[in-house]
Parts: sequence; C-alpha cells; structure tokens
Amino acid sequence: MKRPAQVLLLVLSGLGLLHASLFSDLCLRYVKEGVRPLLIASGALLLVLGLAAAALDGRRADGRHGHDQGHEGHHHEHEGHGHEYGGNEHEREGHEHEYGGHGHDHSAAPRIAWLLFLPALSLLFFAPPALGAYTAARAGDQSAVVKQQKRFDPLPATSPLPMTLTDFTARVQQDRERGIKGRDILMTGFVTPGRQGGGWYLTRIIFTCCAADSQSVKVRMYGTAALPANTWVSVTGTWHPRGALGTRSAEAALDVRRATRISQPVNAYTDDLPLTPS
Repeated sequence: MKRPAQVLLLVLSGLGLLHASLFSDLCLRYVKEGVRPLLIASGALLLVLGLAAAALDGRRADGRHGHDQGHEGHHHEHEGHGHEYGGNEHEREGHEHEYGGHGHDHSAAPRIAWLLFLPALSLLFFAPPALGAYTAARAGDQSAVVKQQKRFDPLPATSPLPMTLTDFTARVQQDRERGIKGRDILMTGFVTPGRQGGGWYLTRIIFTCCAADSQSVKVRMYGTAALPANTWVSVTGTWHPRGALGTRSAEAALDVRRATRISQPVNAYTDDLPLTPS
C-alpha cells in the first residue's frame, strides 16, 4: 500500500466513524450511548490526521519538483565540462544506488493492509445489521442480566403497569410479596420465535459496553400468534400462572391480551420502560 492509499484510508476511516456516530445513530447498533463521544473524537482525529498528511505530502511534492528543476539547470550549465566530472561516473552511480537507485520503497505498508478499506467503506455505505432474534435465540442463561434482589419497592397503582423485562422477570421469580399477581403489565421488545414447542418471546438485548458483550432477557408470550421475528411490539397482559410465583420455579411469561406493532427505538439495546401507550 503506497503512501497516498494510506492517507486515503485515514480519511475514509474518520469519515466512516463520524457518519456512524455524529451524523446518524448507526453506532448505537454496536455500542452504548456513552461511548458515542469517544467515537466522534476518534473520527475527528483520524480525519484531521489524514488531511494533515495529505497537505504535508503535497508540500514535499512541490519541494521535490522545485529541487529537480534547479538540478536540471545545473546539469545544463556544467554539461560542457564533462572532462572535469567524467572521472566520477562510478562514484555518482554509487551514490544513486545508495540513495534509492535500487527501487525499493521501505515506506510501503504490507499488501494485507488493503483489507482495512473494507470496514472503513462499510461504515459509509453498508452498515452491518443490528443484533436481533438470531442472537437472542442462541443466548444462554439470563442470570447475568436478572440479578438477585432481596427487597422490592411497592408497585404503583398504574394500570396497565409499565415494566422492563428485567424487572418483570425478577419480580416473578424473587418477589415474595407477589406484587404482580393479577396486575395488567405493559412491556415492549422485539419478537424472538421459540425453538421448541413453538410460541414466541418478547426480547431485549442489553449492551454492557458494546455488541461483543451483549446479553438478552426474554419473556415467554402466551395467547397470541407470533409476529415475524425482530418485529417490535408493545404487549399488555397478566402473568401466566406457571410455577410458584415469587420463586425460581415461576416462569417469566405473560398471557397477552393485546399486542401492537411499534417502531424500533433509537437506542434499542437497553431495557427501558415502555414509552408507547398500548
């Protein structure tokens, strides 16, 4: 990879990061909102470095052009004095070999560096898809997401009661006061088809930092047919009585009374309270 290509790679990488984090919300498919300022700063830095390198290379090229013109004038001036310099022909050839006559460019990067253009161009023209039902269906235990709690605050009297999937799961399996018994619950998430026995799950994928450490939380849905995978929905219903409520034997599940399609939220990789009324 020659020097101009290296400079172009810097500029494209900077533009790609700025496109994903400053001029759009694409970065939220891969990282948490709190990381966005770092991506913006990184994109701006890469862009400035690329433009600075391009300007510096332009100045060097102008300098070499002026030097070559001056050297050509000196050559014409002294070409009549070949007897004076002719004996130094071998010496001149030696200097040419020493200062680059052999034709090797040690400033060039390895050819494999051309592959770096792929992620840079993808951020500009083809953003990889967000995580969804495929990832959630293959996720393991939810215990890392739904943590153990010894005490739960009283629930408000709102009906239907907006809840996150994490809070709903924790109260179903840990709340000895059984605060959600008989309550109408409102939750939002996307559809993940069940692998065994059909059915479907309301799902949220949660980022700790980025897509690499994502975890999912799922609540089983009963009483309504599954919508297409990755469809975002708002559901209202009551806890599906299976197992002893308030213990680990209770299933995190809902008897759905109403399911409504909604738009995917901008920051989809958090387990936020529902904002869309049912």
